[in-house]
Amino acid sequence: MAARTQPTPLPAPGATALRAELARKITTHLRTDGLAETAIPGFKLYRRSEPTACASAAYEPELIVFVQGKKRINLGATTIVCDESTFLLTSIQLPVVSQVIEASPAAPILGLALQLDMPEIRRILSQEEFPLPAEAAGARGMAVGTSTVELLSACSRLLDLLSAPQDIPFLGTLIQREIIYRLLRSPQGRHLRAIATSGEQSHRTAKAVAWLRANYAKPLRVEELASVAQMGLSTLHHHFRSLTAMSPLQYQKRLRLHVARERMLNDGLDAASAAFAVGYESISQFNREYSRSFGMPPMRDVKARRLSLATEARSQ
Repeated sequence: MAARTQPTPLPAPGATALRAELARKITTHLRTDGLAETAIPGFKLYRRSEPTACASAAYEPELIVFVQGKKRINLGATTIVCDESTFLLTSIQLPVVSQVIEASPAAPILGLALQLDMPEIRRILSQEEFPLPAEAAGARGMAVGTSTVELLSACSRLLDLLSAPQDIPFLGTLIQREIIYRLLRSPQGRHLRAIATSGEQSHRTAKAVAWLRANYAKPLRVEELASVAQMGLSTLHHHFRSLTAMSPLQYQKRLRLHVARERMLNDGLDAASAAFAVGYESISQFNREYSRSFGMPPMRDVKARRLSLATEARSQ
């Protein structure tokens, strides 16, 4: 009797195949341009079919995995370029200027974003042993890394749950924990560990960042900020710049300009009203700094942005 041979197992898909699979799944669930919420809390899908102008944004702690296209992000004086092979990890709230630089109707930029739950990250850190964060190397609040097969596979399985909503309450939590675990094990994991670890300088600096976000319209008193972080002034300046690529004053200015732009776009405020609402005392200073950041005066920029949004809406 001939011996029965076992079937040869199929090789696991590589990163290229997984990215193509993720692109197909994202396109299935998101057929028009935009950033869309999903049935999984904190999980969003992203798509753009053409390059965009520079736009201000306030990034929250989250993971963004790109599977197609290319995007440029300016954080202070630092420029980060993300393409289909990368993920972007943000561990604190950061005001940035971003721009899609490679996208087309045939090959739109595609990505997924997962909000990071810091209490959950601390729970995982308390249960597993991870390398200690290299604080001296400067754990910046934003980092780009190469997407591994393990990370892409977990993201693909999370996307699959959108077609099986009954499984989301149980499996969604498990897969998100796996994604966090993969991030913590990656070279970029030190950025998360430094923020989440109580007592580390980055953790204290993150407290100052959170306070500044909540009080951006108030006059900045660095002594008060240092007290919140429980640091000396020079230590705060050093670690704040290391974490955010900006000084506290630059961070406040970029945040004010972002909020003012959103208020003009969404609430219909004029430039003067928006400037005063975010804490400016001088309209001329607001106009100068706005033009320097966005390339044109406030109302002209808002008019161009509204026209762009209307054009996008008509094309969908």
